Amino acid sequence: MEMHSEINTVALVGGGVIGSGWAARALAFGLDVIAWDPGPGAEQIMRERIASAWPALERSGLAEGASVERFRMVATVEECVAQADLIQESAPENLELKIELHARISAAARPDVLIASSTSGLLPTDFYRDAVNPERCLVAHPFNPVYLLPLVELVGGERTSSEALQTAQIIYSNLGMRPLHVRQEVPGFIADRLMESMWREALHMVNDGVATPAEIDDAVRYGCGLRWAFMGSFMTFTLAGGKAGMRHFMQQFGPALKLPWTYLQAPELSETLLDRVVTGSEEQLAGRDIAALERYRDDCLQSIQDTITEVKARHGIQD
Repeated sequence: MEMHSEINTVALVGGGVIGSGWAARALAFGLDVIAWDPGPGAEQIMRERIASAWPALERSGLAEGASVERFRMVATVEECVAQADLIQESAPENLELKIELHARISAAARPDVLIASSTSGLLPTDFYRDAVNPERCLVAHPFNPVYLLPLVELVGGERTSSEALQTAQIIYSNLGMRPLHVRQEVPGFIADRLMESMWREALHMVNDGVATPAEIDDAVRYGCGLRWAFMGSFMTFTLAGGKAGMRHFMQQFGPALKLPWTYLQAPELSETLLDRVVTGSEEQLAGRDIAALERYRDDCLQSIQDTITEVKARHGIQD
């Protein structure tokens, strides 16, 4: 079945933080957005989140025709998806719920429309089990805030067609994103597996009294995090090897992999550990308003990306 990459209307099933982020990104690109969410006050919450994101999107530059007025909520899943050119499901991480939703979504949608899920770890083969035309179903996993961070992981299930994956690459690229095809259907995909391993190690250090949440965050934001923003782990370690590159780095530091530096397995989430994490995180907040910190985060993320783009152009680097 031929699939089309040109989209005018996006349907969003689920209007939480991720669904609202998708709405803001789509609206900024001049698209119509139709959303459904069964939660109380969902429309007001989504509109508030879109309004909060809009100043950052205006700074980035809006597409012709971009407007928050092109957003509307409807009463049913079926009405939401019936006329959409792209469907993005962002419901809670509950397998049975997603199986039910995708059966309804796919039955009501046009047969040639891509249906994507924002799940951060559930596998498409499992929750597209009862879907109609499952060859057009896949995972498109974004990162928060969706309206600013470009990465989207694309994961196909056993019945997902190569055409659907190719169409998804085009669609999300046209939405200003950086699609990453996850070659195997593995839990957690790529980025979350990396973040999860670091999170587990951080919890061990808090649990063992090695460091507080604030100290661990400082280690990231003043050290490795700055390099990761533009280079990633492998390129960073290649440079650490000097002119001999990665081979020299692995020869020099490879033996350290046998040392007991990390636990890898998560610690038991005891009440003591939970209290330490919560207390340390509250101390970091220091009474500051979450919405104000979200605006600060967005400004930082935009400034970092703008700077990297500018420096890449100056050095003639393309990737």
